[in-house]
Amino acid sequence: MMPPRGAAGSCRRRRLAPLNEDNGRFLLLAALIAAYLSAGATVFSALESPSEAAAQLRWNRTLHNFSRIFNISLPELRAFLRSYEAAMAAGIRVDALRPRWDFPGAFYFVGTVVSTIGFGMTTPATVAGKVFLIVYGLFGCAGTILFFNLFLERIISLLAFIMKACHERQLRRSGLLPPNFRRGPAVSGVGSLVGWKPSVYHVMLILGIFAITLSCCASAMYTAVEGWNYIDSLYYCFVTFSTIGFGDLVSSQNAAYQNQGLYRLGNFIFILMGVCCIYSLFNVISIVIKQVLNWVLKKFECRCCPKCHKSSARLGRRNAITPGARLRRHNISVDADGQYDSDTEGRRLSGEMISMRELTASNKVSLAILQKQLSETANGYPRNVCINTRQNGFSAGVGALAIMNNRLAETSDSR
Repeated sequence: MMPPRGAAGSCRRRRLAPLNEDNGRFLLLAALIAAYLSAGATVFSALESPSEAAAQLRWNRTLHNFSRIFNISLPELRAFLRSYEAAMAAGIRVDALRPRWDFPGAFYFVGTVVSTIGFGMTTPATVAGKVFLIVYGLFGCAGTILFFNLFLERIISLLAFIMKACHERQLRRSGLLPPNFRRGPAVSGVGSLVGWKPSVYHVMLILGIFAITLSCCASAMYTAVEGWNYIDSLYYCFVTFSTIGFGDLVSSQNAAYQNQGLYRLGNFIFILMGVCCIYSLFNVISIVIKQVLNWVLKKFECRCCPKCHKSSARLGRRNAITPGARLRRHNISVDADGQYDSDTEGRRLSGEMISMRELTASNKVSLAILQKQLSETANGYPRNVCINTRQNGFSAGVGALAIMNNRLAETSDSR
């Protein structure tokens, strides 16, 4: 029996509502980030607030004892301490430090600017320097983000090439691939990744191992040269590589080091590779988070009309042909122009009947898929087929997300 027209209409209005899948994913992510920030603030407040209160109490006791012993009034002592804080902000320290604005120091500063690390231990004090920093940072940060995206694209291509070679080796061992099969000449291009794409989880695991190894090696260097303990060195590596850049620990700030030139070169290489690697890892993790959001949204799909949902599930099992499911399974989208009459639309939504236009489109798509699979099987290596007729200039996204969607397997299937 066909469900009430009102239930079908409610489902249709729900699909056409402004809160589509992209907006729902955005709102869900915003809510999760707000909850994540609140949870983090609660934990850090519970961990650090007692220590802060105890340190403030000790400082007040020391200040009063110093004022009483040396017979200095508290207002004068506080004024002196404010002058000392201003000197620290200007880069003046009691111990001898390297000059902040010589060429190596200035190069270190501009590197932290364009990479958005921003330690804060060096800041321009003149008006001309502040104005120049605005213009310099505008183009420098944009160019560095482009460099990070290009690095991401190439590291994914390299990992895909290596993983594809391992995959083909496994197929040869299992007998699923002819022994005389050879890859095409364009092994490094995008076309070579169409047939097989690496798993996003494998790429995330490899990048995570590489980031951990790089951080451990850099921490060993900082522990030996800077004199920090190993935990502080690991903390500095994460804060720097992730471009958080608190500035409580900053490397290469002493006046002189043993093998100073070699240490500065190693520090530069570690920071550059660490930032690029962590940036790539963050983008892969963001894809995994997006898949989790898609899974959550699917769980909440069509919960408002259980009668229509039950009817569609019950009648869907009786149908031998379900073009809608076939189109979704092969990631195919067919634009149906024109309006259906109310009778046809109601029957199509009930799951009992299909339109001739949808059946024709399904047959054409199935024939095209079959022909392509037969052709590629005859050439010795069947490939997965992914057809999408809605591609345009921005359909795959832009930036790092588009790179990941085009190069990794699960992201393409989930779009």
